[in-house]
Amino acid sequence: MTRRIVIGLYLLMLALPIYWLINMSFKDNVEITSALTFWPHRPTIEHYVHIFQDPAWYGGFLNSLSYVFLNTVISVVIALPAAYAFSRYRFLGDKHLFFWLLSNLMAPPAVYAMPFFNLYSAVGLFDTVWAVALAHCLFNVPLAVWILEGFMSGVPREIDETAALDGYSFPRFFFRIFVPLIANGIGVAAFFCFMFSWVEQLLATTLTTVNAKPFVAVMTRTYSAAGMDWGLLAAAGVLTMIPGAIVIWFVRNNIAKGFALGRV
Repeated sequence: MTRRIVIGLYLLMLALPIYWLINMSFKDNVEITSALTFWPHRPTIEHYVHIFQDPAWYGGFLNSLSYVFLNTVISVVIALPAAYAFSRYRFLGDKHLFFWLLSNLMAPPAVYAMPFFNLYSAVGLFDTVWAVALAHCLFNVPLAVWILEGFMSGVPREIDETAALDGYSFPRFFFRIFVPLIANGIGVAAFFCFMFSWVEQLLATTLTTVNAKPFVAVMTRTYSAAGMDWGLLAAAGVLTMIPGAIVIWFVRNNIAKGFALGRV
């Protein structure tokens, strides 16, 4: 009984900030700043209406979804053959190369902001969703390689040899036999790539200005000379949680198996 109470209190503490954010999103600013209320006394959806009627707001939301989707696909597609090479072959400097890939995760994004800014300005990629998507690959590709290599190493090498004896070409074997065996690992890698790209702010705001401005940059518009628009900021915060919740819902089984079987 005591264990259930402790777990219940712990879950309540985790859910309280989320509930409070949703609660604030349905209040007007007068109610938010005037008194402590546990539910909206005058519920309103004006903040959500404002977000979906203002092109800057919903445009920023679509920009964020675009570069996150592109980055996730690119990172997983690049990581699959790289992870297979690390798991199946031994070559000169393989361990050093693997460590070098992981070392990219050790530096904060601020280290790479200026080089990316200069490079993309020179080649014409600045202020595009591709700029952010490709920049995030610097962090997500090594992470995906590390996760997928753990899953691939758990697949017996005899499967590769048997498929070759049966006359399977490598592409046919890889996509029809091998990839389904590591579907859980792909789901886990895609999840972490999505979440990193979705919550990363520095590179996303540094490499964009107008055309590809991300949602997080548009959220700064809630502050003006009149003060902070708390309700609008809360509504934007609720919307930022929805894509992550949807992704978690679809890959929840893969994530659970990934924690049990893979490197995660």
